[in-house]
Amino acid sequence: MQEVKIRDEYIKLEQAMKLAGAVSMGSEAKMVIQAGEVLVNSEVELRRGKKLRDGDIFTYENNDYRIVGA
Repeated sequence: MQEVKIRDEYIKLEQAMKLAGAVSMGSEAKMVIQAGEVLVNSEVELRRGKKLRDGDIFTYENNDYRIVGA
């Protein structure tokens, strides 16, 4: 599981995917989120603005990413 370190209280799903390197551009993140290909805490998430906080886990292409807060 890869850790994604954030400095603030939360990060939006789309931004977290870019920060983690799971996608290269925001438009790519938007497409895969809206297509239902991303899980947040084991549930399909369709909102790219979903706020992720310390301890949340998102999954894309069978890779898990854990949000680690400041």
